[in-house]
Amino acid sequence: MGTSYDLGKLRELVGVAADRIAHAGTTRELVARLARVGLPDPAEGNTKSQLAASSVAVTPDERLPEIAQRILDNGIQPDLRNAIQDTLWAAEPAPDIPKRLRREIARDLDLEPYLPGYNRFKAMLHDLWDLSSDAFGSFFGNDTSLGGQIDQHVRRNPGDWTAEDLFEKLGAFDALNKRFARFLEGLVSGDVLLDESAQRTVVDSINLRLNRAGLRLSETGERDGYPVFHLMATRAHTGLIKNLFFASVGKPDLRISDLLENNIENVRDDRVLMYERPIAPADGLRWRDLETWWQETRGLGADEAKRTLWRRLTQSLPASSPPQRHLFELYHEIHGERVYDLPALLPEVWLHWDPLLLKERGAEAMVNLRMDFLMLLPRGHRIVLEVDGKQHYATGQLADPTAYATTMHADRDLKLARYDVFRFGAAELTDKQRARTILASFFTDLFRTYHLA
Repeated sequence: MGTSYDLGKLRELVGVAADRIAHAGTTRELVARLARVGLPDPAEGNTKSQLAASSVAVTPDERLPEIAQRILDNGIQPDLRNAIQDTLWAAEPAPDIPKRLRREIARDLDLEPYLPGYNRFKAMLHDLWDLSSDAFGSFFGNDTSLGGQIDQHVRRNPGDWTAEDLFEKLGAFDALNKRFARFLEGLVSGDVLLDESAQRTVVDSINLRLNRAGLRLSETGERDGYPVFHLMATRAHTGLIKNLFFASVGKPDLRISDLLENNIENVRDDRVLMYERPIAPADGLRWRDLETWWQETRGLGADEAKRTLWRRLTQSLPASSPPQRHLFELYHEIHGERVYDLPALLPEVWLHWDPLLLKERGAEAMVNLRMDFLMLLPRGHRIVLEVDGKQHYATGQLADPTAYATTMHADRDLKLARYDVFRFGAAELTDKQRARTILASFFTDLFRTYHLA
């Protein structure tokens, strides 16, 4: 699954940035300045503009997104910054926030709570919008830039502008979904609203509108004593994942070493892997994160970590289920190197754990103890993939309504717990070539649905 950028537009914008970089210093320093953002040495040219254009001309298409991001990281004027961001973000799916909904949010918003921390508020606006634009020109030395107008009508004369006026001037109603989402997160940030009760009041007001679109600003952590909010789907999980048990080859041998702190020890890690690093719901868990954890906790080199982690994970796949192995292997084959920045596909993940056996627990026993695969996507989505062999609906060669009912019971429980469950029939994945076609289409649609580039 590739990300489709407008490469022509991106090359044009990188060219403008390269020209500005070239003119920011002497010709002697030019090559080093271009190299700082990843641009190659110019092939020809005499003037600064010619050298910059030559450098951009010999840059391969596939490197343009990376270079554009490095330009952003190194700082650029707001007009060009926003144009580059919009071109990159346009290729990344984002939750739809309709214009009518944006206006309703603006009409509900009161600007007064932002006055005590006005400088921080304006800095947040500067990070997302071009406040240097001047639609009227300067008269009599007055600052008529957008930033100057905001100072005049929001800070010096409170009440001159409503929040709807401010949104209109910023261009928020027509902005990309991703920019508007970041704007909402900025409006409720503890860096901007200097009182937690004010944060929560604004969050509640915005969420009354967002809920209609299946979205909400969810509390996902804490920074400097203030709650942190991210825009997430209403079905998303917002709590930190503290313990993750996966790649199971047997029932985990666990013990609680401190009941007061709820500290869980994995006594025998030959049976199950325990990822003990907190997983923030806004970030999810990427394959890259999993490899880094394995490398650092085992003291391995990068290549050895990659090889041994793969071997350990595939060992947990049931030998009796080639379709399950096909799903795991094809996820990596389909996506190639892109998989490192995609969600990790975790096999044999424990959802419930009970020290007693089924025959000892009896009717109170938990069902669906393990998930075939779990993916922890950004913004709190937990995706469960199940490969259903005939044991899910039959006993031996005969259809078994009881077995099917048990499967559906477990499925309902997962969905009610806000896990999104996708089931494959084992017959779909038995032939690897057919499975490749099915899975390539499925993962493309999955990531598009969950706004993951």
